Amino acid sequence: MARESIKNKVTITEIARQAGVSVPTVSRVVNGRSDVSPQTRARVEDLLRHHGYQRKSSAPGDRAALIDLVFNDLDSPWAVEIIRGVEEIAHASGVGTVVSAIHGASGSARQWMTNLRARASDGVILVTSVLEPRMHEELRRLGVPLVVVDPAGSPSLDAPTVGATNWAGGLAATEHLLGLGHRRIGFIAGPPRLLCSRARLDGYRAALEGADIEVDDALIVPGDFYHASGFDGCTRLLDLAEPPTALFAASDQMALGAIEALRRRGLRVPEDMSVVGFDDLPEVRWSAPPLTTVRQPLAEMGKLATRTVLRLAAGEEPASPRVELATELVLRASTAPRG
Repeated sequence: MARESIKNKVTITEIARQAGVSVPTVSRVVNGRSDVSPQTRARVEDLLRHHGYQRKSSAPGDRAALIDLVFNDLDSPWAVEIIRGVEEIAHASGVGTVVSAIHGASGSARQWMTNLRARASDGVILVTSVLEPRMHEELRRLGVPLVVVDPAGSPSLDAPTVGATNWAGGLAATEHLLGLGHRRIGFIAGPPRLLCSRARLDGYRAALEGADIEVDDALIVPGDFYHASGFDGCTRLLDLAEPPTALFAASDQMALGAIEALRRRGLRVPEDMSVVGFDDLPEVRWSAPPLTTVRQPLAEMGKLATRTVLRLAAGEEPASPRVELATELVLRASTAPRG
């Protein structure tokens, strides 16, 4: 009796540690779910038998499979696009989605982690948020798999990442403007802490250098991906002694803010200034004029991140630790030849 009692004290967390898998994976094996690889299932079942683990009595299906989708902020159309992609795959897989915003504040991040423990999430998809190292370590301790989606991409996170070819997109946007005869091309950058922002800026620089045009730092102004910073950045560029004839904004929202700044100065797009954005959000097809932009496959990035985190939760390896989906230049009416 005593020996049996000691065996029954083993926890799912301990089984997961010994099996080298996540706690949700062991839970799926215990509950007889099919979404676990045969090799992982056999390894977990051997440990369950060895420890004499007894499943606690509960109603079938008493715990829904869940993944957490975490943003820094939710007040952006591109967040909606990523959610759409995640939800499509999660719904088809019978998995629930919990969407959270941690606003970059440690207090809200800690509260999110508390909630995560309580609901025993099967995995986390992190978008435009950077977890503190200790919180990342806590996810690892809990055995909760993590996938990081750009825009964000922190090289310090030991986790699979899904991104886009931001450097190539920045290069294509700038080369398009160069091909139209523009030589003074302004750039409104994204947050420098994000890898995607730096990659778009590097693509812009590479295109200018490839055309033997010296990079003028006065033509590079800071932004944060949102409308107001695009408006302010464009205003700064227009106030230069020699303003640019074309503008590349590192996000569609900043491009739309820039177009509004031009409108208030009585300037026309593209007659007085050509404008290119980045993202290809649904709204830019209806802007005045429709925006030339670099399409970032946001929904597809959400889909791939979800497939990856579900694969990890099932005890399988990701197809690749780092995936970059192709960007594409979409030509509309906001760009025209210089003059």
